[in-house]
Amino acid sequence: MRLTSPVLDPAPTRRPTVNRWLVLAVLSGSLLLIAMDTTILNVAFPSLVGDLQPGAVEQLWIIDIYALALSGLLVTAGALGDRWGRKRLLLTGFAIFAFASLLAVFATAAWQVIAARALLGVGGATIMPSTLSILRDVFTDARERAFAYAVWAAVFGGGMALGPVVGGLLVQDYGWHAAFLLNIPVAALIIALGARILPESRAPRTGSWDWWGVGQSVVGMLALAGGIKQLGKSGLTDPLPWALLALAAVALTVFVRRQLRLEQPLLQVRLFTRRPFSIAAAAIFLGMVGMGAVLFLVTQWFQYGQGYSPLEAGVRLLPAPLGLIVTSMLTPSLMQRFPIRHVMGAGLVTMAAGLALPWVFQNVGSGAVGYPELAVSLGVLGLGVGVATTVASVTLMAATPASDVGGAAAIEETCYELGAAMGVAILGSLATALYRSELPQLGVDASIADKVHASVGEAAHVAESVGGATGRALLDAASGAYTHALGPTLLVGAALSVAAAVAAWAWVPRGLRPTEETVH
Repeated sequence: MRLTSPVLDPAPTRRPTVNRWLVLAVLSGSLLLIAMDTTILNVAFPSLVGDLQPGAVEQLWIIDIYALALSGLLVTAGALGDRWGRKRLLLTGFAIFAFASLLAVFATAAWQVIAARALLGVGGATIMPSTLSILRDVFTDARERAFAYAVWAAVFGGGMALGPVVGGLLVQDYGWHAAFLLNIPVAALIIALGARILPESRAPRTGSWDWWGVGQSVVGMLALAGGIKQLGKSGLTDPLPWALLALAAVALTVFVRRQLRLEQPLLQVRLFTRRPFSIAAAAIFLGMVGMGAVLFLVTQWFQYGQGYSPLEAGVRLLPAPLGLIVTSMLTPSLMQRFPIRHVMGAGLVTMAAGLALPWVFQNVGSGAVGYPELAVSLGVLGLGVGVATTVASVTLMAATPASDVGGAAAIEETCYELGAAMGVAILGSLATALYRSELPQLGVDASIADKVHASVGEAAHVAESVGGATGRALLDAASGAYTHALGPTLLVGAALSVAAAVAAWAWVPRGLRPTEETVH
C-alpha cells in the first residue's frame, strides 16, 4: 500500500480564470533576469574597474553588496509577501530593480555603483520568494506543480551560467554599462505583463508586524553571509569572519527563540522539524556548494591558467547548465516512477561523481587534466545538480502548509545563495592552500614569489608584468599548481554530496510522493 506523508497539505481550489502556463512563463522570465544578474558582473567587472578605478575595498563592496542585501532580506520579504500580496511585492521588486539598474547605468563613481548594487539586492530579495509562492498558489495539481518547480530550477541554474556568456557579448561591444542596461527593458516588460497576467495571492495573518524579528533576521543573515564571504577572501586565520559568524549565531539564535514563542511568527521555523523539509533544504544547500565552487574555481582556471577571455570562459562552462536544464525537466517523471529518496539520492551521487572526476583523471592514466576532461566533469555535475535541486525544491514546497509558503520560499532561496557562497569560501580556501603547497621553487625575488603564492589570479598578473621567458615560466608553474589543486578540492565537495545522499536515503520517508495529491 502506498503511503502518504502527513506533512503535505492539500492545495486550494484552482482559479479557473488564471492561465497558469502564462503565469509560469512570466515568472520564468522574472527568475531568468535575477539569476543572470548574480553572475553577469563577473564579466563586466574588469571593464568597470578600468573605467571607474575603484579602490580595493570599494571593489569588494561592488562584488559583495548584492548578495549581502539579497540574503539579509529574503526572510523578511517572504513574510511581507504573505501579508501584503505576492504579486504586489514582485512588481514592486521589479520597479526597484529597474530603478537601481538605471542608477548603475549613469554611475560615474564607485560609491554610486555600490548603492545601485545594494538596491538591486533589495529588489531581488522581494522578487525571488514571490515567484515560488505564486507558483504554489496557481498550480494546484501536484504533478503540474512538480513540473512548474522543475522549470523554475532549470531557469535559475541556467540563468546563473548564462550570465557570463550574455554579459561577455554585451560588454565586449558596449562596455560594462550594458550589463545593467539590459535589466531595464526586461523589468518594464515583466511589470506590464505581470500586472495583467499574474494573480494576487496572500496568506492573511492576524497580529502586528514583527519588527524585532525583522531586525534580528536581517542582522543575523547579513552577518552570516558576510562571514562566509570574508572567510573565502581572508582565510581561516583572520578573526573578522569568525566575529561575523559569531554575531550571526547569536542574532539567529535569538530570532529562532522569538519565532517559536509567537503565534504568528515571521518565519515558521518549526518547518525544520519535518524531515522531508530539512533534508530537501540540505540537498539544495550542498548542491549549490558544489556548483558554486566549480563555477568559481574552474572559471579562474580558464581565465588565469588557460588564458581564456571572460566570454570564452563562460562558453566553456556551458556543459554544466545544459546538463542541469535537461535533468531538471526530466526529474518530475522520475519522481512519479520512483520513491523520492531514491531520486534525490541518485542525483546527489551523480553530482558527487561529477565533482570527483577531475581527481580521477589526475590519478588515472597520464594524469593530465585539460578542457575535455573538465567538460565531462561539468556535464556530469550539471546532470546531478539538476536532479537533486529539482526534487529537493518540489519536496520542500510540498512539505510546507499553504499558510507558510512565503517563508519556505525564502528558506529555499537562502539555501541557494548561502550554498554558493559557502562553496566559494570553504572549497576556494582549500584550493588556495593546496595551490600554494603545489608551487615549486620559483627562483625569483621574494616580493615576486610572495605575489605568486598569494593566488593564481595574482600570479597571472605578475607573470604578465614580468613578461618574457621568466613570466611564461611563472605562469606555467602557477597554472600547473592550480590544476593539481583542483582535483583534491573538488573531491572534498564530492564527499559532502555523498553524505547528503546517505541522509536522503536514511531519513526521507519511504512513501513520500510530492507529485501526488495527499491528505494530512
